[in-house]
Amino acid sequence: MTTATETLVTLDTIRAAAERIAGIAVKTPLVRAPFPGVGGEVWLKAESLQPIGSFKLRGAANKILQLTADEVARGVITYSSGNHAQGVAYAARAVGAKAVIVMPSNAPAIKRAATLALGAEVVEVGVASSERLAKSDELVAKHGYVTVAPYDDEAIIAGQATCGLEIVEAIPDVDLVLSPVSGGGLLSGTAAAVRQLRPEAVVVGVEPELAGDAAESFRTGELVTWPAELTSRTMADGLRTQSLGVRNFAHIRAFVDRIVTVTEAEIRAAMRAIVATARLVPEPSGAVTTAALMFHAHELPPYRKAVAIVSGGNVAPEMLADVLTGA
Repeated sequence: MTTATETLVTLDTIRAAAERIAGIAVKTPLVRAPFPGVGGEVWLKAESLQPIGSFKLRGAANKILQLTADEVARGVITYSSGNHAQGVAYAARAVGAKAVIVMPSNAPAIKRAATLALGAEVVEVGVASSERLAKSDELVAKHGYVTVAPYDDEAIIAGQATCGLEIVEAIPDVDLVLSPVSGGGLLSGTAAAVRQLRPEAVVVGVEPELAGDAAESFRTGELVTWPAELTSRTMADGLRTQSLGVRNFAHIRAFVDRIVTVTEAEIRAAMRAIVATARLVPEPSGAVTTAALMFHAHELPPYRKAVAIVSGGNVAPEMLADVLTGA
C-alpha cells in the first residue's frame, strides 16, 4: 500500500487549490444549529449550497482546472452515483471539455437528470462500484478520455480539503469537525486541512452502519471492501462506496481520530432536525454528521465548538416529503 508520507497533501497544496477553484466553487456559510439536547456550540457547513448542491464541485474543479489543453480536448470521464458526476459535468462545461459519466442503475433520478442537464453523457451500469470502474476503464481505452477519479486522487483530496480550510478560517478555535465518509475524499481532505492548521482539533468521520466499510477499515488498520448488496441498503446513496481509496485511507490514518456509524432511523431524524433548526435541505448523506451529534455523543470527545459538514442537498422531493412527514 502507498505510504502516508508519499500521499499526504500539504497546506500549500490546499491553499493553491482554494485559489484555483475560487471562480467555480463558493465559500459556503457556517450556519448556527442549536439542536435540542445537543451540547456545545454547533455549526453546519452548508456544502448543500454549492452550485451543484454538493461539496464534490471542489475536488472536480481542482482536478479539471489543472488539465492541459490536449487533455481538455480529449474529454473527461468519471464513475459516480450522482454528486461527483455533477461536479465533473459542471467543471468540464466551464473549460469546454466533453464529460462522460458512468452511473449505477440505482442512482437517484434527480441526480441523473441534473447531470444530463449540465451537458454530460451518461452511461448506465449495475449497482456495484466495481462495475462503474470497469466500464470507465473500458471507455478510456477506447476513446482516450481523462479520468477524474471520485476520491482516490491527490488533486481531488486537495480540492475537498478547501472545505476544512474554510472551517478553520471561520472558527479558528473549533474543537470538533465531523465529516461524512464514503470513498474518503471529503474526510481525508478536510482532516488534512483541519489538523495541519489546528492540531488540537478532533476530526471524526461518520457513515451509515449499513455501509460501514470505512469504520471497519479504520478499526482494523487494513482496507476492507464490502459487497454492493450490503452498501446499497442505506438510503444515503452518496455513501454507498464499497471501500476507501488508498490515498484517502493514508490521510485518514494520519489525521482522523475515529469513525462513527449511524442508523437509518437516526439519519432520518437528523434530516428533520436540520430542516427545522437550520432551514437547510440535506440529502441523507449530508445528515449523517448531525445524526452523530444527536445520537452518538458518547462516542465523541467533549467540545465547545463543533462543525458538522452537510455534504450535499440533492435529495429527491418524494424522499424529503416522506422523511419530513414520517416517523
